[in-house]
Amino acid sequence: MLYRAFTPADFGPLVDLDLTVLRREDPLFDTLSEREREGRVRTSLAALRFYERSEHSFVAEEDGELRGAIFAQSVWQGDRPTVLVTRLWLARPADADVTSGLLRACSKSAYDAAIYELHLGVTAELQEGAAREHFREQGVYAVRLLGSRADSAPGREMKRHHES
Repeated sequence: MLYRAFTPADFGPLVDLDLTVLRREDPLFDTLSEREREGRVRTSLAALRFYERSEHSFVAEEDGELRGAIFAQSVWQGDRPTVLVTRLWLARPADADVTSGLLRACSKSAYDAAIYELHLGVTAELQEGAAREHFREQGVYAVRLLGSRADSAPGREMKRHHES
């Protein structure tokens, strides 16, 4: 398996990988409104160019085929820099080897840039690979979508805990 920074030659396969994962996550993806589909896609040309330059985004390639990709960027939070992983795609569900390899490549790039903290939203599909790379659970990662995007947002709504 080769883990490498991606180039414009990878843009088409990255779009295909993004759509494969979106359809796996939501079998009704193709029936969503065009606006909702566009809101979930992370591989617009602008995004691809941004992450190509981020220094923390990579693809996993085997025999000329993309097996996974990670989009990450450095973020300054006022007291220290972190690397925020915004998306990690797997061509095959729950491929812990690819997850681990992509996280290792991203961790090395962060360390080389003197950034010592990575943030990752861990789905069930990514859990084993993240555990292999010594990520630590620190609560629940949640996303709030505003406006009409909230009506068809992916993920489960958080349960409210009633006071007794």
